[in-house]
Amino acid sequence: MKEKTKKETEVETTSKCSDSQCPVHGELAARGRIFEGRVVRKHPRRIAIEFERTIFIKKYERYAKKKTRIHARMPDCMKNVEVGDYVRVRECHPLSKMIHFVLIEIVRKKSQTKVGEMEDE
Repeated sequence: MKEKTKKETEVETTSKCSDSQCPVHGELAARGRIFEGRVVRKHPRRIAIEFERTIFIKKYERYAKKKTRIHARMPDCMKNVEVGDYVRVRECHPLSKMIHFVLIEIVRKKSQTKVGEMEDE
């Protein structure tokens, strides 16, 4: 019996789509850096995610928090993303002036509680 590869397993678990710019079902090659962040804005074909990073300020010898916003293409098979969801995006070739990333996975929905957080009784 032939073992299924990771990509074949992903194709079975997600819904089929006819989007040519889908990293799972289409011909889009997603390669490069991977980022995780919270969806702050949703458009018909793209989402904007935001995440925090720390940078070192040499003059003051301190660290500061900065927010980074990335625009990512949303394939047809992942239209169930909502504002507030925690998602994973991956770098791809430039799809437009602003979009250089593609949505590959929904890590956690907004309605789900965070790990280690207790629900109110």
